[in-house]
Amino acid sequence: MASVARVTTITVRSEKGFDDAVASGVARASETLRNVTGAWVKEQKVEVSDGRVSGWSVTLEVTFVLDD
Repeated sequence: MASVARVTTITVRSEKGFDDAVASGVARASETLRNVTGAWVKEQKVEVSDGRVSGWSVTLEVTFVLDD
């Protein structure tokens, strides 16, 4: 039997860094979606305030396998 997967897009912001944004996004998606199997970082962006990075943002494509 074949598996069917779906992809959903989420955007996550962190005040710590890109790694934290990715980890937080995957953890949050896993709370709502069953069978999360991976995530692709589609976009990265930083926010700048007074010449310094003040926030990190990632857009993730999260893949999850649908239940049979």
